[in-house]
Amino acid sequence: MDQLTSLRPAYLKLLGVNVSRVDYRIAVDAIIKAAELQVSFGVTALAVHGLMEARRDRDLAGLMNQLHMITPDGQPVRWALNLLGAKELKDRVYGPTLMLKVCERAAAEQLPIFLYGSTREVLDRLASNLQARFPTLSIVGMQADRFREATEEEDQVDVQAINSSGARIVFVGRGCPRQERWVANHLGKVQAVMIAVGAAFDFHAGTIPQAPRVLQDNGLEWCFRLLIEPKRLWRRYLILNPLFILDFSRQLLKSKLTVAPLR
Repeated sequence: MDQLTSLRPAYLKLLGVNVSRVDYRIAVDAIIKAAELQVSFGVTALAVHGLMEARRDRDLAGLMNQLHMITPDGQPVRWALNLLGAKELKDRVYGPTLMLKVCERAAAEQLPIFLYGSTREVLDRLASNLQARFPTLSIVGMQADRFREATEEEDQVDVQAINSSGARIVFVGRGCPRQERWVANHLGKVQAVMIAVGAAFDFHAGTIPQAPRVLQDNGLEWCFRLLIEPKRLWRRYLILNPLFILDFSRQLLKSKLTVAPLR
């Protein structure tokens, strides 16, 4: 068994995507171990929106399944995994919280990080806030999103900047599914752990408020985010959420009706 295989957690296939059966401890330990080994390791925290994007785009689903760990970012994703058999999952592994837990360990173990995505203003505020929270955290580089696909030359410059920085962990905040595509397409190129964390950049920079904890814990964070950004998020929540319930119900029913062959 090679190093990467040994680091990949167990998973269940949810709507065609290999979602990992992990809690925060397992996820953070795998990330830190991969960072210490300085291997190219892909991670994303996936909510309903990401699953449904992959559901309608087989190429995207294939890219996502190349990642080494896909954490259950949303409570509905965790509930779905538990209904499929992962009854041990007591909490989701939420991208913004995962980012802070990884930064805490990275600071303690002197593993440098790189921030990739969003705007320069957000990156500056994010870096300042992370440094204030984790004084020993080493942030060795930042690259703002171009909000378009990089040319081959630009991409080579980015990869060189990351690899030459000495970063062991790269946080990627480009929005789903662009960030997942980027991480998958840079496996083997970027010699670090790449973690797609979505809105975590804005949350920790303080540019977008997070939902109250009671809403997060009960799977209602989407209501708060819809109120904050209705024009951008209405389709994600008002159309994709019901479709997720429908598609998952079909998968669950099929799994219950499938009779294991006698051995």
